[in-house]
Amino acid sequence: MTRFRCLASLVTTGLVALACGGQLAGGNNTNSSGAPIKVDLIGSMSGLNADLGNWAWDGVKLAVDQANAKGGVSGRKIDLQQLDDQGQPTVATDLAQRAISDHVVMVYGSNLSSVSLAMIPVLTAAKVPQITSGQAPALLQQGSPYIFVDSTTSAVFDQTLADYLVQKRKLTSIAMITNNGAYGKGEHDSFLAELTKLGVTPTVDKVVTPDQKDFTSVLTDVRGTNPKVLFFGAEEVESGLIAKQARSLGITATFAGGAPMGTPTYFQTAGADVVEGTIMTSPYLSNDTNAKTRAFASAYKKAYGKDAELHGAKAYDGMSIFIAAMRKTPNNLSGPKLIAAVRSIKYDGLLGHFKYDDTGLGLHATQIGIVKSGKIVPV
Repeated sequence: MTRFRCLASLVTTGLVALACGGQLAGGNNTNSSGAPIKVDLIGSMSGLNADLGNWAWDGVKLAVDQANAKGGVSGRKIDLQQLDDQGQPTVATDLAQRAISDHVVMVYGSNLSSVSLAMIPVLTAAKVPQITSGQAPALLQQGSPYIFVDSTTSAVFDQTLADYLVQKRKLTSIAMITNNGAYGKGEHDSFLAELTKLGVTPTVDKVVTPDQKDFTSVLTDVRGTNPKVLFFGAEEVESGLIAKQARSLGITATFAGGAPMGTPTYFQTAGADVVEGTIMTSPYLSNDTNAKTRAFASAYKKAYGKDAELHGAKAYDGMSIFIAAMRKTPNNLSGPKLIAAVRSIKYDGLLGHFKYDDTGLGLHATQIGIVKSGKIVPV
């Protein structure tokens, strides 16, 4: 009887630990027998935004491969797994539950703000840290200490862009087209707020859906106001489609927007002649900025046979920060210990200087670039 009581006590203790977001002794969060450290990347590996998911994977995998080549974390290798959320929030929440069941130390993803938002309550309840490539301000407004962004938010991007357009270039005739997804809404609200601060009212403010393909109606309204600048708040493919259709309708406005407009996908979707002169803002404008970006670009090219760009760079930075945090607390990789370690780190990355605050924001600046002869030229 005593033996059975002891066994029941052990089982109960273990269940309580799991219910509280912990793990049984010897689980992935402890340094036992050199067990691999499990990390899941949940991203859009298929569908309209597959480029974003694949760029994130490339950046994260490069950081992990380099860390593992140097012994991992106190001799433990990082076991990275890729999961396809298909750009769907419901799929992502199921994958988040799977990650929790697999006892991952952290989740990287998603690359889409709307999908990341859906995962936050699931991962937070399990005390699993999450870092996302999304940029919607709403990500950091959920009251979760377990969410981080690997770049900065629309608020920072759009303040930089609005100040440049209005105050430096004296361009006040600005039309807006944004989508009503999480990223697009964040761009809309942030850019409009900055214009309002500067005393500028958009000539027209149009909202589309994230999966829209035909923009004839909204662009006809834009053309009627003859703006000098047309601001896009949409992902890469949609921004490219809007730009291409705008030019076909005779709109001559300069295109402006955030990081999506500095990517190969935007360039390819819109066409080289269409993207010329685009003004965009990003914390990573060139692979040739300094010795660190050149080394990253060289390693990226060697690993994947293609040129690096922003999304791969910020994923590399984000994963590198978490690896550094793991190395600070190698004997206890529980969620609370890991997020505390992340916030204790000052990291000079490819995108700039990171120091995470309590909301999950670690980077606070972007730069302005202009597309000239098919390349992004820093201003």
